[in-house]
Amino acid sequence: MSATVLYDAPGPKARRRSRIISVVGVIALAALLGWVVWRLAQPQISVNGNENPGMFDASRWDVLAYGEVWQFIGRGVWNTLRAAAVAMVGAVLLGMVFAFGRLATNAFIRIPTTVLLEFFRGMPVLLMMLFILLVASTGAFGAVVIALIIYNGAIIGEALRAGIVALNKGQREAGLSIGLTPVRTRLLIEFPQAFTQMLPIIIAQLVVLLKDTSLGYIVAYSELASTVKQASTFYGNRYLFTFWVVAVVIYLAINLTVSWLGRRAGRLAATRSGKPTAAAKPAAVAASIGGELGAGLGATDGDDDAGGRRRTR
Repeated sequence: MSATVLYDAPGPKARRRSRIISVVGVIALAALLGWVVWRLAQPQISVNGNENPGMFDASRWDVLAYGEVWQFIGRGVWNTLRAAAVAMVGAVLLGMVFAFGRLATNAFIRIPTTVLLEFFRGMPVLLMMLFILLVASTGAFGAVVIALIIYNGAIIGEALRAGIVALNKGQREAGLSIGLTPVRTRLLIEFPQAFTQMLPIIIAQLVVLLKDTSLGYIVAYSELASTVKQASTFYGNRYLFTFWVVAVVIYLAINLTVSWLGRRAGRLAATRSGKPTAAAKPAAVAASIGGELGAGLGATDGDDDAGGRRRTR
């Protein structure tokens, strides 16, 4: 029986107990899901006593056969994707700036950056959108995008800072030893590794950013959630469940696509960087970058000592 690092491998009784618990849990979840489906399929009694068909009745889904409905929803999807795409790029760039400023050795840069980070992280996105719209008069799209960039940029900046701090100090020392400036060392050696390590957290935050576009209703921005609500109001409350199901499916498709692209990019970046392990020498990454930059500093493979013998470094 093999043992893991943290605990002993489970024995036959523990494995049997785990299987029983898993089966019971699956049955319970299936029963709960079946009850929810059955409950939604039952006729609904309104306040005035009228009986309405169940949620899966064909009369509640016939609205999806209208082309104008999909055009209306399509505009909401486009507004959501447009705001999310611009905000994602801006949040990552601002996060880099926050991370570098937070790690600056100059107190006049580090302290104001820390204050701004804590302020933006503690500010609700909803209030930030409303504040930007009322004070800066940027319009609905600008208010949504700027608020998402600032808030998520602060979160991503802290994640990148944590990734840089978690790196082996030898990485920075190796970069400085081959003649790179502190800024180029952080930008060319530390940041790529920290970004790759913290990519799952960054992807998760970008997915949160995409969902937070639904808060744009506070500034009258017609994103997907707001569009679905307007459609249910226009066509009648009997189609509310239908439109929200469509919105959920679209949100899931977009979020799963973003997560898949992020994981794909992470594997590609790890493959190109050769996945340096903790057992590798700290100077490995720095030496490769130094070789690409041609920062040899005039070093040779060997020098002659005072006796004329070849001395290898």
